[in-house]
Amino acid sequence: MPSFRTTTARLAKCFNILLLLTATQLCHAALDETEQKLTEAIDATNADAMALLEELVNINSGTMNLEGVREVGRVLAPYFEALGFTTRWEDGAAFKRAGHLIATHEGSKSSPRLLLIGHLDTVFEPDSPFQKFEKISDTEIRGPGISDMKGGNIIMLQALRALYNTGELEDMNIIVVMTGDEERSGRPLSLSKKALIDAALQSDIAIGFENGDGNPKTANVSRRGSLGWTLEVTGKPAHSSQIFRDDIGAGAIFEAARILTVFYEELRSEDLLTFNPGKIIGGTTLNHDTSSSTGTAFGKSNVIAESAIVTGDLRAISAEQVERVQKKMKDIVARNLPQTHATIRFSEGYPPMAPSDGNKKLLSIYSEASEALGFGPVEAVNPLRAGAADVSFTAEHVDMAIDALGMSGTEGHTVGEIGYTWALPMQAKKAAVLMYRLQHKLD
Repeated sequence: MPSFRTTTARLAKCFNILLLLTATQLCHAALDETEQKLTEAIDATNADAMALLEELVNINSGTMNLEGVREVGRVLAPYFEALGFTTRWEDGAAFKRAGHLIATHEGSKSSPRLLLIGHLDTVFEPDSPFQKFEKISDTEIRGPGISDMKGGNIIMLQALRALYNTGELEDMNIIVVMTGDEERSGRPLSLSKKALIDAALQSDIAIGFENGDGNPKTANVSRRGSLGWTLEVTGKPAHSSQIFRDDIGAGAIFEAARILTVFYEELRSEDLLTFNPGKIIGGTTLNHDTSSSTGTAFGKSNVIAESAIVTGDLRAISAEQVERVQKKMKDIVARNLPQTHATIRFSEGYPPMAPSDGNKKLLSIYSEASEALGFGPVEAVNPLRAGAADVSFTAEHVDMAIDALGMSGTEGHTVGEIGYTWALPMQAKKAAVLMYRLQHKLD
């Protein structure tokens, strides 16, 4: 005969299972009939979606592999056309990139216009050792760009296919922009991001299918902007035995080090701000190749350095913070050590995506859809845990914007990049129900 303790444990286990089953039934009950059909349509096509993901991952589309980026666009275009979209390729020659895939679906004039954002390129160029799709287990797959963001592109397509198969897509107004230069933007940005901004100006809501911080329980209602900076320093060359004399001074490398140290000391307290010196070159003579982000220097330990260059990035949560921090950095640069001179210049970059009320409302609708599906709530990700993304160029032009509806995974931008197989149907269902509710239940 089982002991009292064993019997109690079994009863507790049964009770917990009953609670779980009841909760699951309640979640499914929160879906209307059409939403239930959307989830079934995604399950029915998941194997095909996984096969397409493998095909795309096996096409190298590093940003500067222009033909590879175009090939990914050529593979995807017919899938959108089969759903009733009109597609076109916007050539990127003017900004030295492959270009962008644009797909448009016209529905009812009274329907909101959705802008769906993806990108075709990855950080892995043809010379990378990381080139092919690999199944690690039933739950993990590995490959270049699998989570950032070829998986997100498939999730977007799966959601749209489910809406099409249930007849819901017919009245929807949707613009899809899949850029070919998200990982390494073409210049000038006024040209490379024009298609994205033009689409945003015609849209009410922007939805990005990036992978965010890789956690399906979070999404982005804000993203920090990102821009570059270049610090150039000159000093007075002389024999090292004369350094620190009033007429000789400290040299370029000491001045560069002073500036970076004061940046660290005086700017770190700024909320949500990061600034990173990614490259430094210093010595008697320099060669700095900005196109390849490489450089060389010649110098001797017994010669005071004449020149130094530092390049880095700056990430901030608002345009106001960017302006304030740039002024602080310029002031710090101007406090030169004896017989040195320094300048800092800032390059164009990604604008911030501020956490607006509209964005928070969109997150609430997305979270409710996730809960109704039984996947639990979705919270806003800390902006410190996510980089810049194309959605930032659209945020100020639409009423609501959200990002990170893409493929959950880990180790992005590394040769160990992994995607989770279960995330493909889960994220597609959440996106499909979200778009359905924006079409029918947005007040």
